[in-house]
Amino acid sequence: MTPVRFSGLGYFRFVLVCACLPALAAALRPARAADWPQWGGGNARNACSGEKNLPESFEPGDKDPKSGEIRADTTRNVKWSARLGGGCYGNTTVANGRVFAGTDDQTLREDERFGRPNTAGMVKCFDEKTGKLLWQLPIAPIKTPKEWHYGFQKLGVCSSPTVDGDRVYIVSHTNDVLCLDVRGQANGNDGPFTDEAKLMVKADQKPVELQPTDGDVIWRFSVNEELKVIPHDVASCSVVVHGDFVYLSTSNGVNHAHDKPLSPDAPAFIALNKHTGKLAAVEDEGISKRMFHTQWSSPCLATVGGRTLVVVGATDGFCYAFEPLDKMPDAPAKLKKVWQYDCNPPEYRLRDGKRINYLDGDKRKKTSPNKNDGTYLGPSEVIATPAFSNGRVYVAIGQDPLHGRGRGLLHCIDASKTGDITKTGCVWTYDGLDRTIANAVVAGGLVYIPDIAGRLHCVDADTGKPYWVHEMKAETWGSPMVADGKVYQGTQKALHVLAAGKEAKELARINLGSPIYSTPIAANGTLYFASQKYLWAVAKQPVASSR
Repeated sequence: MTPVRFSGLGYFRFVLVCACLPALAAALRPARAADWPQWGGGNARNACSGEKNLPESFEPGDKDPKSGEIRADTTRNVKWSARLGGGCYGNTTVANGRVFAGTDDQTLREDERFGRPNTAGMVKCFDEKTGKLLWQLPIAPIKTPKEWHYGFQKLGVCSSPTVDGDRVYIVSHTNDVLCLDVRGQANGNDGPFTDEAKLMVKADQKPVELQPTDGDVIWRFSVNEELKVIPHDVASCSVVVHGDFVYLSTSNGVNHAHDKPLSPDAPAFIALNKHTGKLAAVEDEGISKRMFHTQWSSPCLATVGGRTLVVVGATDGFCYAFEPLDKMPDAPAKLKKVWQYDCNPPEYRLRDGKRINYLDGDKRKKTSPNKNDGTYLGPSEVIATPAFSNGRVYVAIGQDPLHGRGRGLLHCIDASKTGDITKTGCVWTYDGLDRTIANAVVAGGLVYIPDIAGRLHCVDADTGKPYWVHEMKAETWGSPMVADGKVYQGTQKALHVLAAGKEAKELARINLGSPIYSTPIAANGTLYFASQKYLWAVAKQPVASSR
C-alpha cells in the first residue's frame, strides 16, 4: 500500500478537515425533534418550536355516526385522532412517548363502573405514536358552599399537565394539585395517596374498583382546604417546576356579585415540594385583598444575569417576580419578591382623578358604559402567562371573555431590574389590541399575540412597533404557537395558519367542527390540535399511490 504523503500545508488542511467532520456532520443532520412537556413548551413559556417540515394544513376528517370516532380514511395529514370529553380548555403536552391532555368526563357517561352520569374533570394519557389511550383519571366534582361561584368545576380540567421525569403535575377542576405517575395504574397503585377509587366518584357514590387503565395519584394537595382559597369560575393554572418545587397560582377569587374577595387573606401564589406535596412557601403581597376577579395566571421562569426568577401575572393587575426556593424550609416561608410591575397605567386605573370601578368594564352590567367595541378604558388583571425571551418579559392585560371587549395593553419588561420597576423596567408598551387572556410568543425578533376580539397582532420585539393585524373574525382565547416559519392560532370558529414574518399572509384556515380554546403545540415532528371533543396528531403523510 502506497503511503499518503502531505506537504506542510496539505497536512494542516487534512487535520483541519478531520477536526471539522463531527461539526459538519452535526450541521447536516436534521434538527433533533423535541418533547413539549409543559404549557408553553418550556420554563420560559415562549411557545415557539424548532420543529421542521410541519404541514401548513390538514383535513380533520368526518365523524363516524355510530362510534363517534374520526374516520381515518377521510383525513389528510392526520397521524391519529382521539376522543377527549365534552370540552377542552387546557393544553396538550408531550413527553417520553406519551401525550397528556386535560378535559372533562363526558366520554365516560356510558361506563358501567360509574353507575350514573358524572360532571367531572378528566386527565387522559395517550401513546404518542398511535394515539391509543393508555390511562385516564376521572375526578369527581366536590360539593361546595352556596357562596362559592356556581360556575366552579363546570369546564373540566383547564390546567395543562407538566411532566417532570416520571411525574405529571396538574391542577384539577376541584383545585387540587395532583402529582401523577406517568404510567398510571399499570405499574401498581403507588403511594402515599391510594384513594383514587374515592377521588373518581362523588361522595355519595360507592368507590369503583381500580383498573390498569386508570390514573395513579402519588400525592394530592387541596388548595381550597389547606389555604382557605375560594375559587371563582374555574381552577386554572399550569404549574412550573424548578428544583424541588412546584409553583402555581391558587385561583382565589371574588364572590357572585364580583364586588369583593371571599377569602382576602388567602395567598394568590404558592410553592409546594414536588416530591411530597407539602406547602413550602406563599406570597405575602396582599394580592387577594386587591383582586379584581380571580388569580389564574400561570408562572414562567426567567434567568437574567445568572439569576433565576419566578414570574407571574396577578389579579390585582401587577406582574411579580419572586426568588425561587433553594431548599425546603422547616415551616412554610414567605416568597421573596424581587420586583413588581403595574400593568395598568394611571389612565387605566383613574378617571378624572378617581379610581375606576372594575365592574364598570363588564358589559353585562346594566349601567356599564362599556359598549363592547374595544374602546372602553379601565383596569384589567393579568390572566395570561408571562413569556420570557432575551432578558425580557412579555405580558398583556385582559379580563374574563364574558366581560366583553375593552382596551388592552401589551408590555415588554426588563426583567433585570429590582423593586417597583413600573417605570424603570418598561421597555415599551403596545396599546393597539383589545383585552386578551392569551400569551405572547416571541420568535425571529417579532411578538405575536391575539386579542379576545379575534385579531392577531405582530409587533417588533425590541420596539413594540406594529407590523400587521390579521382579522380572524372570531372570539379568541388560546395563544399562538410558532414553528417551522408558521404561526398557528385557534379561534372559536377555525384554526388559522399564517406565515411568520413582517408581512401578514394566511396560509390556511381549517374548520375543526367546534371551537378551539386551547393552544396548538409541536413535538417530535408532529402538530397537536385540540377542539372541544377531539385531539388531532398532525404530520405530513405520504400521498397514496394511484396504481
